[in-house]
Amino acid sequence: MPIEMKPAPQVPYKMGDQHIFMDLTQRLFRERILLITGYITSDIANNLIAILLYLRNEDSTKPITLYCNGVGGEVRSTMALYDTIESLKEGGMGVSTLNLGFCVGMGAFLCSAGTPGRRYALPNARFLMQKQGLMEFPVRGQASDIALEVSQIMKQNVAVTTSLSKMTGQTSSKLDKDLARDFYLTAEEAVEYGLIDKVLEPQGVGWESDGKGESGMGEFDSG
Repeated sequence: MPIEMKPAPQVPYKMGDQHIFMDLTQRLFRERILLITGYITSDIANNLIAILLYLRNEDSTKPITLYCNGVGGEVRSTMALYDTIESLKEGGMGVSTLNLGFCVGMGAFLCSAGTPGRRYALPNARFLMQKQGLMEFPVRGQASDIALEVSQIMKQNVAVTTSLSKMTGQTSSKLDKDLARDFYLTAEEAVEYGLIDKVLEPQGVGWESDGKGESGMGEFDSG
């Protein structure tokens, strides 16, 4: 079931000599940071795609960061978002991803979609990788209709597995075996698996930022 997002708080922002209040999410956009914290529906995916394309047109040389902490999403919608991220990377734009807490299914998939070397997780973050099934799009009707939908789901799972193989370096056969059941990974295990590149360790008390943090989230030690 899609998760409804509560309105973001308003924060101050200086524009020239003026101080205004704006939505926190919009404020983060200005820093080229996107939060992916809920179930990815077609509407959410379309909004994120629009923002990504806008940021590319605004400045294709500056990287963007995706902060992820969500319960997955629709395969078709997430794959559209993934294809957009791939096009940005092919154009030379850096895309960083960071698992803040717990990324499930297609959320875990997106964490691996960043630029190699820029895919991160916090120390206590977890991943749950899983295949999609009929629960995403329940089908009613004749047996032939159900068979057609099952065929499409199988094709989608093949596409996801193929992309995961490319991103992780794991073989498709190993991924099929691992994803036959819910597949949990800690942050360190995700690095070993090839899903991400580094675990970010906060340095010092308060996680104060001096602008040196690789992920844009304060100062971290990536080992």
